[in-house]
Amino acid sequence: MDEADNSTVDPACLQEPPLAIDVIKQLDAFGICLYAMLTFMSCISLLLYLEQCVYIYKKLPYPKKTTIIWVNGAAPVIATMSCFGMWIPRAVMFTDMTSNCYFAVVVYKVLVLLIEELGGSDAFLKRFSGKPFKITTGPCCCCCLCLPRVPMSRGMLFLLKLGALQYAILKTVLSILSIVLWTNGNFDLSDLEITGTAIWINPFIGVLTITSLWPVAIVFMNTNYLLRTLNIIPKYAMYQLILVLSQLQTSIINILALDGTIACAPPFSSQARGSSKKHLHKSIFILPFGVTQVNPYRYFFPAVLSQQMMIMEMFIITLVTRFFYRRTYDTLPSATHDELQKDGVCPQAADREQVV
Repeated sequence: MDEADNSTVDPACLQEPPLAIDVIKQLDAFGICLYAMLTFMSCISLLLYLEQCVYIYKKLPYPKKTTIIWVNGAAPVIATMSCFGMWIPRAVMFTDMTSNCYFAVVVYKVLVLLIEELGGSDAFLKRFSGKPFKITTGPCCCCCLCLPRVPMSRGMLFLLKLGALQYAILKTVLSILSIVLWTNGNFDLSDLEITGTAIWINPFIGVLTITSLWPVAIVFMNTNYLLRTLNIIPKYAMYQLILVLSQLQTSIINILALDGTIACAPPFSSQARGSSKKHLHKSIFILPFGVTQVNPYRYFFPAVLSQQMMIMEMFIITLVTRFFYRRTYDTLPSATHDELQKDGVCPQAADREQVV
């Protein structure tokens, strides 16, 4: 049965991804226009981000300005890396790792931004010390409604920061380790056997990701009512959207390719052939634990499709986040107004907003 299935596969679908020059030679008029438009979007995203960095650096105090620069860079960096991956198909694994490592730092920086918007760690503790914090939030404990509320303390704040920071550090370390093992032939994203390194590294990264998202969600869910005048909800929504698009979308595209829904288009190969049912079932099993690519060196075309979609999506997100962050806001009210804000009654001073 496997031989019958393999007989219908174009030989080009089983080859390694083409070189950049081969991609250029294969482009027709529509392909040239598409690649040019996507490259233009990536360049515009990067230029807008650099201009935004200059504006933030001049207008905001330290350390808030460095935190916002990091957070604002998520969409432009992913778009730029996706553009490199689109033009240089054999570098997709490395561009994806670079984007994911940057976003791992952004997860921690979002937590720092929430704290900085409330005045920093000392002001945060002064405002919330001893107050119970709800921890039944996603992605870990959204269904565990029986969990008690935990009072905020300096030790609790340290654990929250540590929970977000560990992903930024360990993701980078594991990515470097994966590249080192790949150069020695020990790391293959298509090898989903129990003896393969990818089957151990990628699920562990998935656990780290979920663990790091939880502290950010805890702080946001317990403080967002104070930060509504700063448009914190749409800002957090943009961060969540980048998370979904950069982590989940690629996995869905790869599974569709493994099932044959996305066909091979020589010189670009699909991520799996119709006979690769074993890899399909294993990838579906591993997906919740963080496997987001399957051998970009043998099964390629869906990876390029993912890069192209990512560029357009990150371009739009760059424009939206620019609108939310290129503003100055009135200072937050004092702690005496917390309960009024929580009940929906905001002081007049907190309602004024100046658009620059």
